[in-house]
Amino acid sequence: MERLRDWPDLDVGPACCGTGRAVRTAECEIVHFHSDRDADLHLTEPAIRHLAVYLGRSTAIRLMPDSQWVTVHLDNERDADVLLCLVSVALQAHARCVGAAPHRCNLNRVTFPDRRDYQMC
Repeated sequence: MERLRDWPDLDVGPACCGTGRAVRTAECEIVHFHSDRDADLHLTEPAIRHLAVYLGRSTAIRLMPDSQWVTVHLDNERDADVLLCLVSVALQAHARCVGAAPHRCNLNRVTFPDRRDYQMC
């Protein structure tokens, strides 16, 4: 959240789902920070479809069927960097679909196992 505050044309406020803070453009919400470690990113269906193979490889990202949001679990600085890159993608995706109806975020629909159980490459 702190790193996104400095981005131009983004504002911070309450999330429309009622839990946490949101980062938004004038047109739509881009990210919901539901906790210190979990963020839902409104990536859009075309962007998710385009990046699905890469998103599916990350232990920090969860995809939900029929959701235009991806959930990012923020365990470390690398996860935060991934989120920031995806925010850029989301902003570009939203620029192409201005006026689209809002979609429900992934709040309470995603869980993450403890990633310390995974061996790192």
